[in-house]
Amino acid sequence: MEFIRFVYVKNVIARTVHGTFQELEFAVQVANVGFGKRVDIHWRGEDGVWQVTPAEFRCALPDGMEVWVAESVWPLRREVSIPGNIQFAACLEQEGVRHWDSRFGQNYRVDADSGVLVLEPVAARVAGCRPWLADGLVSLPLEVAVRREMGAEAVAVHWSVDGWATTQVAQAYFRRDHWDRSVGSNARNPNRYGWEIWATRLPVQRAYRVEFAVECRTKHGTFWDNHSGFNYRVERRKFRAMTLNLHTYQEEEQAQKFAQVARAIQELGIDVVCLQEVGENWNDGAGDWESNAARIINSHLPQPYHLHADWSHLGFERYREGLAILSRHPFVFTDAGYVSASEDPFDIHARKVVMAQVKVPYVGAVNVFSVHLSWPSGGFYEQFERLRQWAEARQGPEVAATLIAGDFNVAVGSEAYRHMVDTRQFEDQFLKIQNSDAFQQVFRRRQDGALRQLANDGRIDYLWLNVGARLRAVRAEEIFTPERYGRVSDHTGYWVEFELR
Repeated sequence: MEFIRFVYVKNVIARTVHGTFQELEFAVQVANVGFGKRVDIHWRGEDGVWQVTPAEFRCALPDGMEVWVAESVWPLRREVSIPGNIQFAACLEQEGVRHWDSRFGQNYRVDADSGVLVLEPVAARVAGCRPWLADGLVSLPLEVAVRREMGAEAVAVHWSVDGWATTQVAQAYFRRDHWDRSVGSNARNPNRYGWEIWATRLPVQRAYRVEFAVECRTKHGTFWDNHSGFNYRVERRKFRAMTLNLHTYQEEEQAQKFAQVARAIQELGIDVVCLQEVGENWNDGAGDWESNAARIINSHLPQPYHLHADWSHLGFERYREGLAILSRHPFVFTDAGYVSASEDPFDIHARKVVMAQVKVPYVGAVNVFSVHLSWPSGGFYEQFERLRQWAEARQGPEVAATLIAGDFNVAVGSEAYRHMVDTRQFEDQFLKIQNSDAFQQVFRRRQDGALRQLANDGRIDYLWLNVGARLRAVRAEEIFTPERYGRVSDHTGYWVEFELR
């Protein structure tokens, strides 16, 4: 089995108004051998010093392989030279086992400012395309490396923004001064390795997703680069939501744990955070905003989020206990209200929910509810019913999705969980990703006995998405475990990543 192999390497010296930089980019295909793997590019320049540049996951391929890319930029300074000509190899490591692509121990080599070198036996290959569309980007630049000996006569990009319901074609053009035009480089086109660059731009405007494949017509026939039959796919940033019960100041080293929560939000790129048991000092019922847990977490973020918070009852005899929503994106409006029959702040079963509508770029309006309900004997059923009606009333044609996230105080597979399933209005997104077979049995096929299979799940925290939402879950993880960000509460917290359907 071939565990790792190079796709291409790019070595360009760019000259810009900001200075001169050597830009290195390495793309490799890696076998999907599971989580916890590490992919590194080992390389050295003309100074002979070996460097290690970590690669990042870019996308999955249908044959069980993945694409990983490593990038490195070196500025030219008086006291430090740029790497120049380089030699390199790639390493995949998992659980102490290493797999190499090192050209059978001889290492690969590429000259400084030589453009793109494709290391696969193909006629054409897209080079340098990221799998996401930056906010505000309305025109997608593409570079296609074509083997010179093929005698390319025309290169065209076939692309679609609606899942191939309609198709557009953009012609790519060969220019000898491509590198000078694009980055002020002296690289030749074609280069000494026999690869030439054909370039074009796709006018994507405000499209959420673009799919494309490249057709290369040559004197030897027509060749395609369709990403191993998968087609290339580039889309806007995905939407990520997280839920966590903070345990109302009952943790040791509380300040450190608030900082841990903020670090996870930042590193995971969470868009919306639903928090429960958000404590602040009671202060005779007047509260103390400076001690509010959500405010403190938000203060640790490099760029503070928009924050909506409210409280419902006295917690642990000394705190106002409530809920909060943190959002990277501005609120359209916010709301809060009791879903319990009791509104007595001295009653632990007095349960309030906070709600916000968030305008997510390229997705639309998303209604978000942060929830902390009572257990079944304390009023869960009536509270959930009021919550369900509230969410239904807020759902309109302009709303892309409704997300209800938080601590429901009922276990997966219980009768109360069955009650939520039987409404046929919302679906458990963490289960959908982590146990798709069970999800299909419970939510789609409604098989008898399916819920009994979930008895060992153990969750009482959920992220529910409304049926018919224009979002779909593509990834989900448990967050605050010893293996991830460490324990911060008596709850572990979960996050789910969504994309537009």
